Order: sequence, then C-alpha cells, then structure tokens
Amino acid sequence: MKTVIGVMGGSGIYEIDGLENAEWRKIDSPFGAPSDDLLFGTLNSVKMVFLPRHGRGHKQSPSTVNYRANIDAMKRAGVTDVISVSACGSFREEMAPGDFVIVDQFIDRTFAREKSFFGSGCVAHVSVAHPTCPRLSAACLEAATAEGITVHNGGTYLAMEGPQFSTLAESKMYRESWGCDVIGMTNMPEAKLAREAELCYASVAMITDYDSWHPDHGEVDVTQIIATLMGNSGKAKGMVARLPALLGAERELCPHGCDRALEYAIMTQDPHRDPELVAKLDAVAGRVL
Repeated sequence: MKTVIGVMGGSGIYEIDGLENAEWRKIDSPFGAPSDDLLFGTLNSVKMVFLPRHGRGHKQSPSTVNYRANIDAMKRAGVTDVISVSACGSFREEMAPGDFVIVDQFIDRTFAREKSFFGSGCVAHVSVAHPTCPRLSAACLEAATAEGITVHNGGTYLAMEGPQFSTLAESKMYRESWGCDVIGMTNMPEAKLAREAELCYASVAMITDYDSWHPDHGEVDVTQIIATLMGNSGKAKGMVARLPALLGAERELCPHGCDRALEYAIMTQDPHRDPELVAKLDAVAGRVL
C-alpha cells in the first residue's frame, strides 16, 4: 500500500509549503461540505493531502466545522495517515507558548457536534481507549525534534466546545482536578471520526498561551495568541516537511490496528441495515460493508 499523508491544518496553517504538482480539488462528501477544497501534491515522492480545518481565511468556528465531511473527504482522497496540527492553551508551566505537545489522550467536553458516522440503521462501536496512533505520533515527535522544536511527548487534551475561552474556575478544574495538559476546541470529535474511518491519527498541539489559570499571565490575550501562532505555523510546516522521509512511500498495516478498527465494531446485522446510511458509508466503512 502507498502512504498518503493527510494534514489537518488548524489556526494559522492554511497551506503546506514545498508541495510538488500542488492542486486544490473539491471533494464531495455525503455528510455535507468539507471546510474547504483539499490541496493535493507530493513531497519527497510521498503523496500528501492538506485540508485547512477552518477553511482558507478562517471562515469556520470550531463548532461549525463539519468534522464528518472533513474526515470522509480525507478517506475519499486516499489518505492513510492523518496528522492534526492545532493551536491550544497549556495547563503546565513547563509546556510553554511556542512548544509542541504530541497528544495521546483526550477528554471530550464538546456537545454541539455530530460525533459518529454511524447511527440508527447501522450501529457501530469502535474503541478509542488509545485515540492516537503510536507509530504516527512517534514520527511526529522525531520530525519536531529534528526541526529543533521544543516538543513534549504525551499529554491529555481537553476538548471544549468554545468559541469562548475558559473561565478561571474551569481552567483550574481542568488543570488541578482532571489532570489535563492542554486545551483546545477542534480535536474532538475529529479523532473519534478518524478511528471510525480506520485512519491512523496523530495530534500535534501547538501551544499559544497558558489559558487563564496562570497567575502571571491572567486571561487569554488574543493578540498574543496570534503572534505566537505565526511563529508556530512556520515550525509546524518544517515538521510536516520531514514526515515523508520518516513514514516512507510504502506503508504496511498499522501495528496498532488503527486501519482495522471496524473489524468487529458493526453491530447491525446485514438484513436490518439502512441502505441509505450504508451508501453514505461507502468510503468510511466500505472495507467491512
């Protein structure tokens, strides 16, 4: 199997530098419109697909992003491995603005989003006990380190609905009682949907601020966030540029089973499946349906 790296670019990242034969293409999804067209190209002889999560020009808020359409479009584009790059706040003094965190766990506090491709007429339950792919995360860690980025291996990401930032009480609770490391608004349900689509998924959180818990920094300052975002964007592009050499053009089955997540997940027996829903799942679950 050929490797096709998909990059979901968060705030401040609306393109990938250095792609050869770069071309924006519209990908239709039965789950609605993705955030934008997808940018296709090759980097070091490895195929890459880029999707700006908020759309070029940052048109979509975290709550209005069509996460199902975005992941479905990635799968239709032939993507095998998804790298999520997103801005976040930090709950840890040692995880400073400008640092990157390779996320390995999530707490999902979002509530206004469609969180599954499946439902009435075709029920499925996948495991997200370990919601990111260790193989893909290790490649991101190596790429970030080689790029000279201060990167932290492992962290729990609190996914909030937004678009407002946390209250001081919430920030303290997430940090002190819940043990979270970073906070953002976009990785859920994205990671859950990637698992349902049998895509390996890694999350790279780019720290822009200390949320509101830090006594020396106070509330989140959007002007400071934007300034840090610009610096992080350049570092993220450098990290992504190193991934093709690390992942290679040829891809074996995922040793952690991400690409076989639906093997025993679908509960609805064949005669009772809704044909209309099954038709929509042709890309996401075609391997097992």
